[in-house]
Amino acid sequence: MPKIEIDEKTCKSCGLCIEACPKKCIAFSKEVNKLGLPWAEFVKPQDCIGCGFCYQMCPDVCIEVYK
Repeated sequence: MPKIEIDEKTCKSCGLCIEACPKKCIAFSKEVNKLGLPWAEFVKPQDCIGCGFCYQMCPDVCIEVYK
């Protein structure tokens, strides 16, 4: 089963990964990181298809995709 890991410490909450995910597996967290921003959080691991669109869209390289 594919999965992604998001580095919450470096996420700047741009939301590009959330918009890019065709299965809507990513959402903003309800908490904030040390930058005071809600990070992108992997919320539907069962729906992930490992397409890598989130990884490709992240300008801060905060996302790793595992297939």
